[in-house]
Amino acid sequence: MSTRRELLALAGGAAVGAATAGVATPAFAGDDGPGGWVTTWAAVPTTIPVRGAPTVLTDRTVRHVVHCSTGGDELRIRLTNEFGETALHVDEVHVALRAGTGASTATVPGTDRRVTFSGRPDPTIPAGAPMVSDPVRLRLPAGGDLAISLYFRAATTVTTLAAFSFQDNVIAAGNVTSARTVTPVATLAQDLFLSGVAVRKRGSAAIVTLGDSITNGANTRNNLNHRWPDLLAARLRAAGIDRGVANLGVSGNRLLHDPNPPAGSDAETFANYFGVNGLRRFDRDVLAQPGRRYVIVLLGVNDLGHPGTVAPPSEVVSADDLIAGHRQLIARAHDAGLSAYGGTILPFKDDTLGFYSVENEAKRQRLNKWIRTSGEYDGVVDFDRAMGDPADPIRLNPAYDSGDHLHPNDAGMVAMAAAVNLRFFR
Repeated sequence: MSTRRELLALAGGAAVGAATAGVATPAFAGDDGPGGWVTTWAAVPTTIPVRGAPTVLTDRTVRHVVHCSTGGDELRIRLTNEFGETALHVDEVHVALRAGTGASTATVPGTDRRVTFSGRPDPTIPAGAPMVSDPVRLRLPAGGDLAISLYFRAATTVTTLAAFSFQDNVIAAGNVTSARTVTPVATLAQDLFLSGVAVRKRGSAAIVTLGDSITNGANTRNNLNHRWPDLLAARLRAAGIDRGVANLGVSGNRLLHDPNPPAGSDAETFANYFGVNGLRRFDRDVLAQPGRRYVIVLLGVNDLGHPGTVAPPSEVVSADDLIAGHRQLIARAHDAGLSAYGGTILPFKDDTLGFYSVENEAKRQRLNKWIRTSGEYDGVVDFDRAMGDPADPIRLNPAYDSGDHLHPNDAGMVAMAAAVNLRFFR
């Protein structure tokens, strides 16, 4: 694909990760237990494509802006080297409240804090591992933004990242981790070596949204936090329901298969960003989230659409295959004490990515009927009915269409958030 938007679109209801790398289970867990930690922001770590030049950071600060769902007086940051083959050294880490809106990376005066990890200000993270910071005293308001800055003195190859942040993060020269403003030498919509923020909050809990690019926020406008999980978090705050919302959507993700681009195809330049399959990443991305108590699952459209486009035709799945995969997620969620809610697959007739066929539509209808009527999920979020065209329900409503007939636009994300029953989380 030739443009970033086309890549995101192909990542379709969708996303990449390494087909060969393992997924480490992080020490970033808890269920409102003795520590009282609750996820307020999260991202899915993936590895880099098999083709293309990796990013190398030398004497550079990476400043991330993350939009948090719930607040607290203490926070912890999760870094990750999960796809690195050697130890990762981070020379300094700072966190502060973000000042301004949109693409601003400025910080609020007086809020900058140096972050330590097991008492050390310059953590070394083993290959394949994550690392959680010590608690940081900082009053974070619900719905507030953080600026998280990482400094790398020696040449550091980026191996682990969340590829689609829909937020402009920046790279600056030198160690400017504590600076109120920085001068970018590059802007990127990725989260490098950063995968989570938790706050200490008694009596709260986290909702994990497990999905693909539609959950990740594909085709929404950057820097506005219009992903449907962000908008769900805003609805919860307005209703006085104190819950963290962790967005574990990753563009291109499939429930049953890892990325597997045909050898020599253009997909080799982006498919690893799709992340390992939903069954494989469930423990890391759902069960390991602090305070996790609920999960909303929206997976399956890429399992239908990728075979024959960016994956081999041999990976075609049946409706029964998808139902079996969803049953596994439900069983594992229930074993861990979570309530699990099933999201129906959105309509995608005449999509521009080659996902739609009469056969795939029949599979989508069968999967959605099972989600609605089987009673196996603890509740249903009927995205399909909320997003369908009233004149042709198997097509995305034009008012909600970003243009590829698969991904919702910003208005569609509002409709998706509105489709979630808040009573699930009281």
